[in-house]
Amino acid sequence: MSESKKLFIKTYGCQMNVYDSERMAEALGGQGYVETQSADDADMILLNTCHIREKAAEKVYSELGRFKGLKAEKPDLKIGVAGCVAQAEGEEIMRRQPLVDLVVGPQSYHRLPEMEAKTRTGAKALDTDFPEEDKFEKLKNRPKAKRGPTAFLTVQEGCDKFCAFCVVPYTRGAEVSRPADRIIREAQDLVDRGVREITLLGQNVNAYHGAGPNGDITLASLIWELNKVDGLERIRFTTSHPNDMADDLIEAHGTCDKLMPYLHLPVQSGSDRILKRMNRSHTAESYLRLIERIRAARPDIVMSGDFIVGFPEETEEDFQATMDLVEQVKYGYAYSFKYSTRPGTPAAERAQVDPDAADDRLQRLQALITRHQREIQDSMVGRTVRVLFEKTGRLEGQMVGKSEYLHSVHVKARGIEVGDLREVRITDSGANSLAGELLSFGD
Repeated sequence: MSESKKLFIKTYGCQMNVYDSERMAEALGGQGYVETQSADDADMILLNTCHIREKAAEKVYSELGRFKGLKAEKPDLKIGVAGCVAQAEGEEIMRRQPLVDLVVGPQSYHRLPEMEAKTRTGAKALDTDFPEEDKFEKLKNRPKAKRGPTAFLTVQEGCDKFCAFCVVPYTRGAEVSRPADRIIREAQDLVDRGVREITLLGQNVNAYHGAGPNGDITLASLIWELNKVDGLERIRFTTSHPNDMADDLIEAHGTCDKLMPYLHLPVQSGSDRILKRMNRSHTAESYLRLIERIRAARPDIVMSGDFIVGFPEETEEDFQATMDLVEQVKYGYAYSFKYSTRPGTPAAERAQVDPDAADDRLQRLQALITRHQREIQDSMVGRTVRVLFEKTGRLEGQMVGKSEYLHSVHVKARGIEVGDLREVRITDSGANSLAGELLSFGD
């Protein structure tokens, strides 16, 4: 039996890329590859890229440049670029970095085994198509190895919203939803391997409309089906669009026990003028009314959001509208970024905001968000939460997990195992986590 080949995957960006990297490893596992944590001893290096952040492509080229010496030492080493930068750049990657052997887009990675075989003949392999076949069904079944207590599960890909700042519709394609029975089957497989919490993934996950037994079903219907899976204790989903937050999904937050009281619902700006220029199709007022309805259904829900500051043509008045919205919502978590251009998107051609002004706005916004995050975290002291323990802590005898609200909680107690779900009374709030004491010794 031949010795296993070693595969090193570096993953950039979102949770969906984490999921995709797992599936790429599985696809190449059939070719005899096992994963390694070091590029130095790899027989194949894959960069699974993201195109969301500033100068994403240039960072990939820079990373590839670091492998020149390694490639010279090991001529048989194969180097590939996958993900959204691969989709956007295509053949240009091979032209600029001849050391690259294969380039594969996010919709074609189920073809990796054939592409890898082609590179072994000395040829280059490129596939940035949007194939009609279901890549998830084309991949071999997940190996039955034991898993940690949490996992991601992609249910929807692509986006039809065409926000003016975003490349996703161009790199991931149109919205496509996986059939419900295949998702349920994969969820059951994950649970059989030790998973107790699943996060459903999609670029626009609440637009899910996958095939069910009697026609397409909504994300809420899918969640209720997953609610029936024995051994699955928690369900989350990300990322959502305000326009697709349907009534049945809002209701599910108040009635489905396994759906956690946490919701990531990006708004991007509090200015109606900027929202219109972003092509967001909602207003600050409609977003705030939506938050009211969600909180009426689940009063203790913790909200999370995304913000872009310094969007082209944003004025100080527009920015203040964003600050006002944040002050009203009070997010438990939020991600904020300074706008950076994405070639090919409408916003890239518009008048840009002075970088110093954008920096100043970002600092002010992040200070406000941080204050609210800390207030919400501090309010947990004295409360009892259920913690799903995921790993050992830095201190002896310490275990760390996540509460229903996604707060990191650490506890010092005997008898806690990874995968345990226990009641914990919160005793202290730190900079980025909570401390607590164990209340129960059974699930």
